[in-house]
This record gives sequence, C-alpha cells and structure tokens, in this order.
Amino acid sequence: MENKVTNSGFAAIIGRPNVGKSTLMNALIGEKVAIVSPRSQTTRNRIMGILTGEDYQVVFLDTPGLHTPRNKLGESMIKAAKEAPDGADILLVILDASEVRDADRKIIEEYARLPMRKALVVNKLDTVPHDQLMALMNTLNDAQYDEVIPISALKRKNLDRLADIIRGWLPEGPQYFPEDMITDQPERFLIAEMIREKALRNLREEIPHGVGVEILEISGQGTGMVTIHANVYCERASHKGILIGKQGAMLRTIGERARADIERLLGERVNLQLWIKVREDWRNRQDDLNTLGY
Repeated sequence: MENKVTNSGFAAIIGRPNVGKSTLMNALIGEKVAIVSPRSQTTRNRIMGILTGEDYQVVFLDTPGLHTPRNKLGESMIKAAKEAPDGADILLVILDASEVRDADRKIIEEYARLPMRKALVVNKLDTVPHDQLMALMNTLNDAQYDEVIPISALKRKNLDRLADIIRGWLPEGPQYFPEDMITDQPERFLIAEMIREKALRNLREEIPHGVGVEILEISGQGTGMVTIHANVYCERASHKGILIGKQGAMLRTIGERARADIERLLGERVNLQLWIKVREDWRNRQDDLNTLGY
C-alpha cells in the first residue's frame, strides 16, 4: 500500500516525577507502551511510543522525571530526560494540576528557551476544583509556550484537542516506522518492565526504587506456551524476604499479575519463573546498570 504519511515528527514529554508523562503517552497512542505506577521515578529509560495516522506519524519520547539524582541510576535517568528534546520537533512539558511546585516552575522557565513548538500540559484537571484550575491557568498564561492546555490523561479529558494541536505542529516528513509499530523497545525490555511495574505496585515505599529486573531466557515462542526466566534484583537481604513474602505470597502476586500482562503482549500462555537476587547498591554500579539496560 502506498505510504500516505506526509507529516511526521518527534515529541518529547518532560516534567518532574509522577506528573503523568507515561500515562499521557499511553493514552495518546491508545496502547500501554510505558509502565505506570503511583511511585515516583517509575520510568527509568527514554521510552519511544509511535502513533501513526492516515497522513501523519508522531514519535513520542517519554522520559524519566526530572529530579536531583542520588546515585548512578538517577544520573543515567536525568541524562536520558535532558537529551530527549535534542532534535525533537515538539516539546510537551507536563504539570500536575493538584501540585505545582517550585521545581515545576524552574522546568517551565528552563525549557521555554528551546526553539521548537511547545505546549504546557496541565494534567490531572479532574483532581482539582474548577476555580482552582482556572486560577492556576491564569498564572501560566505568561509562560512562553505556544499552548497552555488542561487535560486528564487518565480520564482522557481534552486529549482530542491536545492531539489536534500536536498534529498541527508536525513538519513535513517521512514515515519513520512501520504503521503497526507502537514502540522501538524489544520484547525483553517490555517484559522486564511489566514485572517491575507489578513490584512497584505491590511493595512498600522504601523498596521499589531498589528493584531491577533481568530477563535470563525466553523460550517456546510460537508453541502456545512461552517459558520466561527472570532475576528480580534488590539491594538488601532484608528486602529479599519482603519481595518473597510470607510463604512466597508476594512473589506469587507479582508473578501472577505480570504474567497476565505478558500473555496479552505475546498472545500466548506464559510460564513465568522469577528468582530473587540480592545485589547490594546495584544502582551505583555501572556494570549492574549496563546489565539491566540503563
């Protein structure tokens, strides 16, 4: 079929942690490409999501939240976030309508200088009263952005308008990726992220940031039963017991919920085998970061 794409471009999504960047990208694409959780710093890599329409293609770049790094993993995350706008055609700076901090205003000011089309996206409009939202919008009107738009990525409010704005800003360009491709991430990465997401959603506050997942083996694809072996790393021996849980209950919960997502991804039944390993201070060890894809 003849390629009809005439406009295409890259849209970087940035903001501080937990403002809804990944939820927004997933909502705009209509597929779950990036994992989400209530925890801050859920996204650790630059994640690409691809939306292809009849005559356009948008390549979204979801990024880790901008924060002050405390270890080598944090430094890697900040590097990925700050490099994302390089070469992008569009910039989406995301705020949480219920909690605009000084850090947000510093981000707004810093990225206002970039020479590209820019939107200030005020997310989670459904979490604040209308009067409070309007007062916030008034304080943002002087920001040097092409658009200031309130949305709810989770409830999909005002997303059509944001999507129209993005499409209108696309320059002429080719179709960079096949029309059925929604991310550049390999299956192994997506599977590891699905496992990590379930750990994030089920573990206590102090543990999730120290969890990493390594896929050891994937076998049996195409047979109807895929077997996956994966290591789940934590930083302390005490955390290992919490990850396993009483009589293995926590590990079973993580495994069962991750398996359901992985089966939807692969379209086959999955036998998921998880092994808990302790790697002390792995977030500060470059070899460990490389092994886990950071």
